[in-house]
Order: sequence, then structure tokens, then C-alpha cells
Amino acid sequence: MQHGLPMDRDVTPFDPPSRITELRSSRPVSPMLFPDGHEGWLITGYEAVRAALADTRFSNRQDLGIVHVPFPTPGMPEQTEPSPQTPGLFISMDPPDHTRLRRKLTGAFTVRRMKALEEGIIEITERQLDELAKLTPPVDLVKEFALPVPSLVICEILGVPYADRETFQSNSTKFMERDVNLEDKMAAYMAMHTYLYELVSRKRAEPTDDLLSDLARDEDLSLEELTGMAFLLLLAGHETTANMLALGTFALLEHPDQLAALRAEPELIPEAVEELLRYLTVGDVFFRYAAEDIEFFGETIREGSTVILSLLAGNHDPEKFENADTLDVRRNARGHLSFGHGIHQCLGQQLARIEMRAGFSGLLRRFPGLHLAVQAREVKLRTDMNIYGVHALPVTWA
Repeated sequence: MQHGLPMDRDVTPFDPPSRITELRSSRPVSPMLFPDGHEGWLITGYEAVRAALADTRFSNRQDLGIVHVPFPTPGMPEQTEPSPQTPGLFISMDPPDHTRLRRKLTGAFTVRRMKALEEGIIEITERQLDELAKLTPPVDLVKEFALPVPSLVICEILGVPYADRETFQSNSTKFMERDVNLEDKMAAYMAMHTYLYELVSRKRAEPTDDLLSDLARDEDLSLEELTGMAFLLLLAGHETTANMLALGTFALLEHPDQLAALRAEPELIPEAVEELLRYLTVGDVFFRYAAEDIEFFGETIREGSTVILSLLAGNHDPEKFENADTLDVRRNARGHLSFGHGIHQCLGQQLARIEMRAGFSGLLRRFPGLHLAVQAREVKLRTDMNIYGVHALPVTWA
């Protein structure tokens, strides 16, 4: 039985923890002992992870039972009592509540709607590259490019003033830290909640041309639900893409043959984005809770069990992807699990793809001499965060 959840990517900064890789090959649906003594499950094989994501018997609701913390976290209780559902936070809901709220957003994130935004996203990216080019290297690519681009994009789409970015970014970072104590985490959440409640209240009173105003016009949504939805969209809209842009650049710089291939054949960028999503899997673990006794891949998962899905291990499963621990920008990586699967599949995945295509293609075109300004081992990884990436990426160019 696996004791606790291995988190450190101990072979390279990009591969799954070796213990998880061992489990995937021997028992892809494995019992796992949490630090508090609760016996839950860890799912690591591609087919099993994908099936679990699509199986609504695995609930997203954290109010169904005790929430067990999978790794010792300073200042945090090993288990927490069930918490009431947060209004509007549909990622932690099941149907029909999830269905009602998500349906409010599907029209805003269609492929066609995102394509219509693509030109503006490219303009935002190019302006940020202009600002980057004015700086004297070395510079931190996270601060100067990877974080500003998705922040500018999501602020423009939602109607959040970009001038407020430092407030919501510092609080969202604190909220996403694993090792921060519960009091500080809740303080960060409440600061964001207060800010967004006031913002959506203004949108409802005086709507403008943006997504939050469109939602605020819907009288079916309470201000509390609007706040929860805004929190989810703002957090997801800049955290994941920012980490993909920074960690993806780090991965390419560490794989010069793949970088050279993209420079020589820029038309490979769309497929390279899918491969980087698969290879890096910045959202590496998902949580589910068994809503009933479930017979699953030869195992019996009892009602109330906490189930951890390792998307990272699934994306590196050699049964699905040949030479899965190798970065190959020519690979057909479609079918990867990085955006999830089933009813909770990432709503903003097309937006993220457009941002990454614009970001990587622009960066490689504008900075042909880009390279790390420090040794790779000196790059500080976000092993302390719920979304993987790098805290800073010092780079320079010729």
C-alpha cells in the first residue's frame, strides 16, 4: 500500500515521481494510506484515470464526507470536516447544480467565440514581447511575460481592471500554496472574495461589455454565485496558462533538439502545445470522492473514500503514449488528460491553447538567442504549489 502521495518529480523536473511510475506499472488503481490513517485510492494508469474522470459516481463535492489531506502539510489539519458548498464554485459540484452553472458559460467559451478573440490575444502577446525586448537581460520570464499575458487576456475577457492584478495575483498565489497555514489561506480567499463581490455588484448595477457583466445580467444568478464563478474563472484563467508558458519554455530550453525543430518548422507549434500540455501536466492531481461503493478496474472502492487521480502519471503512461517520458514536439498528443475529461473538462481549454500558441511562437520568433541565465538546477520549481511550474525563470538572449 502506498503511504502518502509522492509529489516531487525526482528524475527530471518534468517527469512523474518515480514511486508513482512504479505503481502505475504494477497496480494502476492502488490503495493509499493517508497521513491520518484513512485508506483511500490512487489512480495512475491512463485508461483508469480517464474512466474515473468520466464516471459521475466519483463526486467532486467536498461536502460528502471528511476531506483527507494526502501529504503532511505544516499548519494544516490532516483531515478537515465537510465544508458547505461554495456558491458558484461549480468545479466542486455535481449535477444538477454543476450543470445549471456551467451552462451559463458554455456560450462564452465556444471554439468559434475563442477564434474571434484570437487576433486580440496575439496583439496582447506581441505588446508584451515588445516590453520584454526593451529590458536589459537577464530577466525573469515569469514576471515579464508568462504571467502578464494570460492575466491581461483574462482581465480583458472578464472585465477585471488590470490595475488590480497585483492584489488578486498575490492572494491567488497564497491561496494556491500547499504549505501555507489554513488561517492565511482563508484570509487570501476572503480578500479575493470581497474584491470580486464588490466588482460583480458594480457589474450588476452598471454592466459593461465583458463576460462578468453578461453573467451579472442573469437574474437567475445570485451575487454570491457570481462571485464564486468570477473567482474560479479568474484563478483558472491566469494560473494554469502562466505556468505552462514558463515551464514549457524551461522544458524547450532543456531540450535543444526540440527547440531547434520548432524554430525550423513554426507550423509545428499547435502540436507542440498539445505535447507540452501532456508532458508537463501542470495540474497534476485531481481529487474525487466515492459517492457509493464502486467496482472499478478489479478493485472495490468503498463509499466515502477519497480518490486521487494522477493526471501526470496517466499522461506518461507508455500504454497510451510511446516513449511517454520523452518530449517530442512531432508527437500526436491528442487525447491527453491535462484539461481533464467528462463533465468537468476545462471550460477554457481553447482559450489556453490560443494563448500558448501565440506565446511560444512569438517568444521563439522574437528571441532566437533565448537561453537560461542560470544553471537548470538553480531554477526554483513550484513543488509547494497546487499548480506546478517555476517560481522564476531567469533568461537572457544574444
